[in-house]
Amino acid sequence: MKLFILTKRSLLSIALCLLAGITALCVSVSSTTKAIQTAAEPKINPIYRVKSDKKQVAISFDAAWGNEETAQLLDILDKYKVKATFFLVGDWVDHFPGDVKTIAEKGHDIGNHSNTHPHMPQLSSDTASTEITACNDKIKALTGKSPTLFRPPYGDYDNMVVNTVKSLGMYCVQWDVDSLDWKDPTPEQMTKTVLDKVQDGSIVLMHNGAKHTPAALPGIIKGIQDKGFEIVLIKDLIPEGEYYTDVQGEMHLSEN
Repeated sequence: MKLFILTKRSLLSIALCLLAGITALCVSVSSTTKAIQTAAEPKINPIYRVKSDKKQVAISFDAAWGNEETAQLLDILDKYKVKATFFLVGDWVDHFPGDVKTIAEKGHDIGNHSNTHPHMPQLSSDTASTEITACNDKIKALTGKSPTLFRPPYGDYDNMVVNTVKSLGMYCVQWDVDSLDWKDPTPEQMTKTVLDKVQDGSIVLMHNGAKHTPAALPGIIKGIQDKGFEIVLIKDLIPEGEYYTDVQGEMHLSEN
């Protein structure tokens, strides 16, 4: 009788182990299938630059935290009669509402850089949408206009982010020329970096709080113009109509 009880328990243990193994296998297969499906989904790129036969370039500034250089940058842009696009974080808007109004009043365009500067791919689609619309609402309350451009914080995006932006009737915009001002290069180094890479339809990235950006900006503006480029707002660089982005993030109008 004792031997029978041990055998029964052993069989029960084996059955439980088999059940656990089958469950783990199903989970593994399901996860693998999902990963394969995700990997097979075509990657959607934001707009890094615009395919254009016009010699036009756009300059943009991201404003997420500091505000030390904003007034000086605006003065320089005024001096050279250049308009730029400023991507603002909602928290920055909360802290510097007067500057938001000044940027708009001077004819510059204001884009959305999220409400709290999170890594957008880590959010659900609903939360990502809330991040964007909350910032839009803050900007519209101060300027009367809701942004049409969105730049993901850290340049971090995935298909969900791009599709969420499109669902809100906005363009997801990156850059193809990074001034690297966030690394605190010299003004000369920054200017060379931009002028070496700029091309038709380029979008240049700078920051409103970077240490040497005000010193570099005049040389960047003059250098771009000396190359024969007109400096325009990103919204004016982007053509109207159905479009797609290629593997390099270059925006093309769809044929149909």
